[in-house]
Amino acid sequence: MLRIDAGSTGKYCDGLSRRSFVQLGLAGMGSLGLGSLLRLKEASAATVAKKDTSVILLWIDGGPGHMDTYDMKPEAPPEYRGIWRPIKTNVPGMEVTELFPLHAKVADKFSVIRSMHHDNGDHFTAGHWMLTGRGGTSGVNTPGKFPFFGAIATKQAGPRQVGMPANVAVPYAMSIGLRPGYFGGNYIGPQENPFETDGDPNASNFEVKNLSLGKTMTVDRLSDRRNLLASMDNLRREMDRTGRLDAMDKFDRNAYEMITGAKAREAFNLSAEKTETRELYGRHPWGQSTLLARRLVEAGTTFVTCHFGGWDHHWDLQKGYYNYLPKIDQLVYALFTDLAERGLYDKVTVVLCGEFGRTPRMNDGGNGGAAGSMGTPGRDHWGNAMSVLIGGGGIKGGRLIGSTNRLGEVPQDQPLMPGDLHHTLFKVLGVDPHVHYPDLTGRPIIAVDHGAVIENLF
Repeated sequence: MLRIDAGSTGKYCDGLSRRSFVQLGLAGMGSLGLGSLLRLKEASAATVAKKDTSVILLWIDGGPGHMDTYDMKPEAPPEYRGIWRPIKTNVPGMEVTELFPLHAKVADKFSVIRSMHHDNGDHFTAGHWMLTGRGGTSGVNTPGKFPFFGAIATKQAGPRQVGMPANVAVPYAMSIGLRPGYFGGNYIGPQENPFETDGDPNASNFEVKNLSLGKTMTVDRLSDRRNLLASMDNLRREMDRTGRLDAMDKFDRNAYEMITGAKAREAFNLSAEKTETRELYGRHPWGQSTLLARRLVEAGTTFVTCHFGGWDHHWDLQKGYYNYLPKIDQLVYALFTDLAERGLYDKVTVVLCGEFGRTPRMNDGGNGGAAGSMGTPGRDHWGNAMSVLIGGGGIKGGRLIGSTNRLGEVPQDQPLMPGDLHHTLFKVLGVDPHVHYPDLTGRPIIAVDHGAVIENLF
């Protein structure tokens, strides 16, 4: 197995190092033997969904504070309402933080779920809840137990256009420092993991190396090896009653088309964008990751996740949010504006969330802080209430779904859980939330085991 050292990211409050590896690059596909391919690739028998919709998930890794963004409480005591004040948007009755002036201009294009909860404050448990719809992990037991809901969806739907990867992560699939972590396919197979771009999309020399054949592999050599494997497979075809070989053929065909065709390379080529469009999203990694996500769904990718890390603000909340929130404001405004101008708004659903919210009551910055952090307040972990931004792809904009109590502690109206969000996104994508897949013991597990479609978003 090819392992590429992907470096490391900063530490979260659990103190664990975030070193991780890319498990398998498509550039190595042609050099794998039949046995390795059979071990790596699970049957992918689902057919392409009738819908032509896609999802862009903007993943706020570490947990954004709901009371500092989309669920502000200006009438609450100072230690609850926090540092910033709300501003009006172009939707009467909907307010956002004053650090989101661009959000305010496009609020009619998104809705905000204010009553999401799963009631867990552990980064890993919470991330697993939001990304797989189940608990079962923790800071002392981090391996994922279930597949990423986006992986289940793309296993069913496939890509919207031939030659494009169905499930992509920009720049990488990472949850709470684990890669691919809870974005992985788990028991439905590693072939359902997101295709990772790696690198910094804002860099002048950005390229997706996994689309390269490498110096020693030509298209002719790859084709010859692929034909040889196909010939060998034919010898076993009549004996194979599981469908595994047919599924493997489909996976190999999609990978081969990505590597040898022009469609994926063109979609990943950010340098083809106009300067003004790149500036619209922001010339920083988060902005350019979001622009790349738009290019990918436009070209036929079904699910794209953009990873935005570093949101564990137990202290220095003011400094952190003055840095982060204007970037989020810019890229959210740019994405909805760009999708609308390109006629893609009704085909692409945008979701922004993290693993949990933050404590409604601010701390004094003195607990668990780094050296010199005393007196720089922040907010701690809070899974009892959180906000989710969602819009496009058939989701109505300008709506507030649910509410929290006056201090932002718990849902007050229409409490919702991750499964409700997953049901809703499965509806957007036209895939079945009731499909079952066997786990590692062979036991059939339903795709989404709780909740229902959030009908008042439609």
